[in-house]
Amino acid sequence: MAEALRRLPPEELPAAAWEFAAGRAVAEKTRLLECVAEVLIIEVPDATWRTQLEAMAPQFLARIHPFIPIKRVEFRIAPRPGRNSGVSEGKAKRSL
Repeated sequence: MAEALRRLPPEELPAAAWEFAAGRAVAEKTRLLECVAEVLIIEVPDATWRTQLEAMAPQFLARIHPFIPIKRVEFRIAPRPGRNSGVSEGKAKRSL
């Protein structure tokens, strides 16, 4: 797997490195949002996932660092479908 990662184009490397570091089961429940300024930003389903994965961040970093020079993994909770991006319905109606 490590050799395959080394041969990937740079734009595909962060997602593949995350799947390699996290394992398939975790990678299927999470999503790479971006890799910027030495930070890998991963979307997670909920706060429980975020807490558990934050505890494992040093292990992820150790597995990813040989392929991508990152210093931190950040976990963000995915927005819930149908939610109004933080604006309550009452506030949205008043602003119309």
